Order: sequence, then structure tokens, then C-alpha cells
Amino acid sequence: MTSQTYRPPTADQIRRAPKALLHDHLDGGLRPGTIIELADQIGYENLPERETDKLGVWFREAADSGSLERYLETFAHTCAVMQTRDGLFRVAAECAEDLAEDGVVYAEVRYAPEQHLESGLTLEEVVEAVNEGFREGERRAHANGHRIRVGALLTAMRHAARALEIAELANRYRDSGVVGFDIAGAEAGYPPTRHLDAFEYLKRENNHFTIHAGEAFGLPSIWQALQWCGADRLGHGVRIIDDIEVAEDGSVALGRLAAYVRDKRIPLELCPSSNLQTGAAASYAEHPIGLLRRLHFRATVNTDNRLMSGTSMSREFELLVDTFDYTLDDMQWFTVNAMKSAFIPFDERLAMINDVIKPGYAELKSEWLFK
Repeated sequence: MTSQTYRPPTADQIRRAPKALLHDHLDGGLRPGTIIELADQIGYENLPERETDKLGVWFREAADSGSLERYLETFAHTCAVMQTRDGLFRVAAECAEDLAEDGVVYAEVRYAPEQHLESGLTLEEVVEAVNEGFREGERRAHANGHRIRVGALLTAMRHAARALEIAELANRYRDSGVVGFDIAGAEAGYPPTRHLDAFEYLKRENNHFTIHAGEAFGLPSIWQALQWCGADRLGHGVRIIDDIEVAEDGSVALGRLAAYVRDKRIPLELCPSSNLQTGAAASYAEHPIGLLRRLHFRATVNTDNRLMSGTSMSREFELLVDTFDYTLDDMQWFTVNAMKSAFIPFDERLAMINDVIKPGYAELKSEWLFK
């Protein structure tokens, strides 16, 4: 009898499947109701909508508008309500709860401490509030029958000049919930090489970092992130497709950069829904993830900004299952890729794969036997 593994998973199975998430922005995943409540508490009066449902729709439509100015405005509102210890704590705790409810067992969530100082918090106080929030969210998730582990990635803004300071901050808290470093922001005009001092420092400290690259600016951004800066992973990296040529007969030729990325097993933090919003692909069917998976790049599936994209890890996988006829085996492949690429110690990654992820998928794959 043909294995039922090759049947597309149901929406319920996708939700229950253990998932690993490497690219998720804390300020891009707030609950709309929380934004309204926090705005009321601190007297923030600039929200575009005051009703929960309408505010959620506004964020999604603004992100889909095609206007960079309107897209960036969305983060102005979320960051505005994340300027107090209580606000940061609540947002972080709810983030962990929401991810766990969606079946995520491991997540690395990133944020830029320098964007949360307007009410007088220090960088250290920001990091400690978020770390405590993640721990509280993990506890609440466990009380509700879910397991999740959340690590923080500290992000420096590439248009600013605080990268080394944030890298040093990440290193100080590396044993207290912070698992690595990142730079984010507009790629064009702000190459990662502007922050070489931060990356050189992290390498000397044997610390981990990822770099937003290859989302909007293309191959030069990827090349600099890898060959000049030494990134462990590529935040997005979707434009590596520009170095892959597909002939009319279906044969594929990899350029030297694409071959290097595949040969070195450099993880790609792909975010399909977000990539469509930023123009990296015209549709899910045309998204490079299909070819990258077929060519066995170290591709991973991620959410980027759950609020702005109106998405979750389950929704991302549902869309991929519908588009590419992926099975539970494919979901497991993406999930193991992500877990292999996480910034926690090797033995802990291995235990998560062997003791949580693989058994979870094995149980899902066997369900057809008992129906």
C-alpha cells in the first residue's frame, strides 16, 4: 500500500505539527487588541483605528499597499507602544504564547533595542524586560499544554551607527536568553560592510549572527553579508535566485555565489508572504522557495512580521502545501533545516530534532492508520 505520508496534511495537522521559526520580528507580531490597550495606557493617540478588527485590517492593508512609507508607518505604531518595561514584557510574553499555540516549539525572535528608548529605558532594561517576557510566555504556554523555547536576536539598524554597541550588548546577554545578533533596515545605500567592526567583534567572541540580505537589494547584498561580514545565516536571502538559471528544458545552472551558498549549507530565512509584499515574487507559485527546496538549499520557512502579513507559521505552511503539494515530509524537512540552523548549542539542537520534531511528525504521519 502507498504510504499516506504523501497525502497533503490537513490544516489541523499543519497547526499541530512541531515547527521551528528563525525569522520573526517582535515589533511585527503584536496582537491588535494589545496595541490599543497599551496605547490607552501610555496616552498614544495616533493609532489609525480604535477597534481591534479594524486595526488588524489596517496593518495588513498598509503592508500590502505597495507604499514603502505606509509600510514603515506600521512599525511606528507598534514601536510607539513598546517603550515601557510593562509594554515590552507583555508583548514578549504574548509573542511566546501565540507562537506556542500555533505549534512552534522553537523560535528566535528579533528586535532592535535602540528603538525602545523613548521613555527613558536603557538598552539593558529593554533586553531584560523582553527576556523576562519570553520566559513568562513560555510558562503560560506550558500551563496551556504547549512547549516552546524562545531565544532573542538583538538587531541593530543598518542606517544607524550603534551596531557595535548592540553587538556588545548581545554578547553580554548571550547566557541570559539572547542567542545572536542581526542587522535590519533598508538594504539599498546601507550595505552590511558599514558595520564590519560589529561583525569582527562577534567573530572574535565566537558569537552567532545573521544579516538581513538578499531581500530587496539582490546578490551584492548576499555576497557582502557572507564574504565580507561572515554571516552564519541570511535573513531572507531570497534573491539568491538571481544567480540560478533555469533553461527551457528544465535543467538548472548555479552561479558561483549560489553554488557556494548551497555547498556551504548556508541557511536561508525565507518568508514567503512577506516576500510577496516586498515584491520578491509575484505569487506563491512563483516564489523561489519551490526551486530552492527542489535543489536542496538549506531553506527554512518563516513569518517575518505576523501582524503586517496577517500570517502565522501554520498559514505559511498551508499556503506552501496548497501551492506545491507539500507533504508532512516536506514540512519536516523545512523544520529540521531550521533547527539545524538555530543559534543554540549543537546537543540542544539535536535533542530538539530527535526528541521533539521527528517524533511529532512520526505521530502525525501515522494517524491514517487509526481512522
